[in-house]
Amino acid sequence: MLHADETTVQMLKPGNGKTHRAYFWAYAPGAFEDLKAVVYDFCESRAGLHARAFLGDWKGTLVWDDYGGYKAGFAGGIQEAGCMAHARRHLFELHANHQSQIAAQALHYIAQLYEIEREVKHLLADERQRIRQAKSKPLSDALHQWMVLQRSQILDASATAKALDYSLRR
Repeated sequence: MLHADETTVQMLKPGNGKTHRAYFWAYAPGAFEDLKAVVYDFCESRAGLHARAFLGDWKGTLVWDDYGGYKAGFAGGIQEAGCMAHARRHLFELHANHQSQIAAQALHYIAQLYEIEREVKHLLADERQRIRQAKSKPLSDALHQWMVLQRSQILDASATAKALDYSLRR
């Protein structure tokens, strides 16, 4: 498992004294992997070819934020996994800015999933998987069904629709 994300940094362009946007791409193994590290790959653009070049022939599960630059790797054997923290952030911002009750309920579901993760973080992989299947899967399925129902009842252009669509795509 590998987590990937990118962030901007201002880079001084040689010769003209001006800055332009460049990117640090960050790659980190999952919390339960033996290797504890973050690798930063500096690139002058956000083009997906940078992620593909960095990942090369790597195969595994990639946790990401829905940025299209990673998608080409999925055809090459990388398994995608959406990032719950990014999904939560969209819902949190919706609730903080608009006091959305839909977002509040979604955050309640996510908080329960996070609590299960806190419970299992010190267990061996087989036991974590067993508990996740018993507790997290039914909760995730309920959250998904609830989101689909909520999404069917709101206008497409609303902030709530955008937050739900982000999660439902992942």
